[in-house]
Parts: sequence; C-alpha cells; structure tokens
Amino acid sequence: MYDMGMAQSVAAEAAGKVSARGVQVFYGTTHALRDVDIDIADRAVTAFIGPSGCGKSTFLRCLNRMNDTIPGCRVLGDIRLDGEDIHDPRVDPVQLRARVGMVFQKPNPFPKSIYDNVAYGPRIHGLARSRADMDVVVEKSLRRAALWNDVRDRLHDAGTGLSGGQQQRLCIARAIATSPEVLLMDEPCSALDPIATAQIEELIHELADQFSVVIVTHSMQQASRVSQHTAFFHLGELVEYGDTETVFTNPVDPRTENYITGRIG
Repeated sequence: MYDMGMAQSVAAEAAGKVSARGVQVFYGTTHALRDVDIDIADRAVTAFIGPSGCGKSTFLRCLNRMNDTIPGCRVLGDIRLDGEDIHDPRVDPVQLRARVGMVFQKPNPFPKSIYDNVAYGPRIHGLARSRADMDVVVEKSLRRAALWNDVRDRLHDAGTGLSGGQQQRLCIARAIATSPEVLLMDEPCSALDPIATAQIEELIHELADQFSVVIVTHSMQQASRVSQHTAFFHLGELVEYGDTETVFTNPVDPRTENYITGRIG
C-alpha cells in the first residue's frame, strides 16, 4: 500500500489542498468534462455551481476516484492531494476515500445501528484498537456532526429510523469518522426541508475549521451563504473560479453573469 502522506513531492508547492490540471472525463464517447484546472483550498468551503448536467458532480467524483466505479468512464489529467498524484498505481482507492470522504445527495445510512454506521469506516481501516477506542471515535464523530445529543441514548437503534435531516448528519458523521482531510458533499440538502437545510449549512461552517469542504449545489443562495470560493461549470467546462463574493458580484465571464442573473440555467 502506498502512503501518499509520507511521500514528498515538488508538486506539494501547489496552491491548494487539492490541485487539478487538464482534467477531462469521458463516459464512453461522451466528452463530459474538458480541461479543468483548479486549486481547492484547505480548511475552507468551495462551492461548485452550474446548470444540471454541466459537469460539477462529475468533477466532484474525480476527487476521490468514485468515477472508477462507473463502467466506460475515463478520467484524464492530473489530480493531486497534498502534491501527490491520486492516480499513481501505488495509491489504493479505498485508502484515498478514507482521506477524501463523501456525502451524497440523498441520505443513505447503512441498514445498521447508528453506532455501526459511524464505526464502519474506522473498523475496516483499523483505526480503533479496542471497543473503548471505537466508542471515542463514534462519539467524537457524532458530536462533530451535531447529532450526539439527539442519539446518545439510542446508539443501537437503526440509523434508517432517524428523520431525513438526522440521517444526513449521520452520513456526515460516517464520512468524517475516518478523519478525512477533504469532505465532498454532492447536493447534501436537496432532499431536506428548510429547517434541516439550515442545520446542515451551519454544520458545514463548523466542519470547514477542520476539513477542506467541497459542495455541489444547485442553490446559488446556498453557495453564497456557505462558501468562501465558488467554481461555475457550464457545458462541461470550468468557466470561472474565484472568491465567492467576487464571482457573485463581479464575475469576469459573461456566462457566469448570465447564470447568476437567471438568463441561462
């Protein structure tokens, strides 16, 4: 197994926690993503916005090699985590996904207890040597996900019995239980009501103190509320990337302005 964190590389001087250059994605003969260059900052929230089918979720899945699981998908270009090539043959994708966690659009707790949902990742990665160690990991993760007070007395109940917002926070707890460095979130609030959405957004703010958070969202209002950096994708291209306030108030590319003002979308 290749420990990316141990190796040193001149590419580690790259500006971001995650650095991508010339990334292209093909689904069979369909060219879904073209020449994406981006540096994603550490301990900050980066939002990917753009119309449906523009490539933002496709690019998000490149960052922890989830596209590897899709038949006929090819990813070209260079993606680095702390300067190390995530496609290096010595990199184990399972270990990579422990470092780059992911939360999906719909809450998807395992058909297990709340405790076992959170313990799953640390268990398969050998991150807890004893039950007492695992108890600490589970409690810490649930606290970080602002769920501990809700479930502390029913850890052995099914995770699927929680409300939608609680299920999504459980999935966040599960994703951060392996102490990832990057947390990917693919429209994590799209299936939630406004109250649960507000709770998740507050949680994202808190998580950015510890992780590099990347969120795909259809909601420009959400992007403006939670992120420090915003990337606008359109028709498989990264059109514009910068600090969120500038992208929303003084975009460089007219396509960005047209999307933000509702003229395209």
